[in-house]
Parts: sequence; structure tokens; C-alpha cells
Amino acid sequence: MRLTLIAAAVALPIRYFVAQPFIVRGASMEPNFYDREYLVVDELTYFLRAPQRGEVIVFHYPLNPREYFIKRIIGLPGETVEIRENAIYITNTEHPEDFRLDEPYLPERLESRGNARFGLGEAEYVVLGDNRPFSSDSRNWGVLERKFITGRAIFRAWPIARLGILREP
Repeated sequence: MRLTLIAAAVALPIRYFVAQPFIVRGASMEPNFYDREYLVVDELTYFLRAPQRGEVIVFHYPLNPREYFIKRIIGLPGETVEIRENAIYITNTEHPEDFRLDEPYLPERLESRGNARFGLGEAEYVVLGDNRPFSSDSRNWGVLERKFITGRAIFRAWPIARLGILREP
């Protein structure tokens, strides 16, 4: 009984405040994440620092906060993000003339369809799926407020053949 209480005292805070499991649903993040993959989400890092471009995050879907989505951060607070000519262009204080975002995590010839422009506020992000033609993301429902972000995907636990730490681009 004592061992069970000690195990619970150690495991429960980790599960509810440090990391949580997440199961990928759908094809919006292929080829990097597939349907039914089991991920571990780090919930602690964003208390210590802000989310960064390129990180894969799990968040509450803004139009139905009971649902969780997984997407990649493309635009950061204070930036202007424009999708045009099948590419993403970002304007910020370091690049007032904009720059084309390099996305090495995407397959070649993948199109970032549609034209969109986002001016981001203090706690707003643009998030997109890696499988752009099949993703419901900022292009469909707008910017993501920081308050909806749960954490970042850090480890793939299933399937065993793809087990491992997730690398940032």
C-alpha cells in the first residue's frame, strides 16, 4: 500500500503538470506524424520560455476547446505571416523586408495552398499542418492564442519502429 502511494505521489504530478500522452488523429501532419501515433507532450517548457517557430505543439482547438489538435508553429507574436505563391513569407523586426520560410520538414513539391495574411498580436501564433492540403489550421480558423497551447511534442512512443525523441527543425 505504501509503495502504491509513493508511486502515485511521483507519477501523478508528472502526468498532470509535466508531460501528457497524445494520440495523433488524422492525416494533417503526415509525413512526420501519422494517424494513431502515440506521443508524449512536454507541458513544462512553455512555462520557462515562449514557443518557437518550427516546434510541433498540441493545443485546444479554439472553436471547440474540448478537442486537441497538433500542428507546427509557423508565425510568432508580433510578426506578419503571408502565404502566397506556395510559400510562406515572414516580416518581423529582424526582417522588415520579409523572408521566405525554409521548411525542411515538408516533402518536396508540397503546396502551401491559398493566399492568407496574418498580423499577429502579442500572444498570437500561426500554426499549420505539415500535410497542408489536408489540414484544418490557421488558414481555416485564424490565429492561435497562447492560452490554448498545451505543450510541445517531444517523444514518439508508438509505433515501436518510430520510437524516439522528436527533433526540432
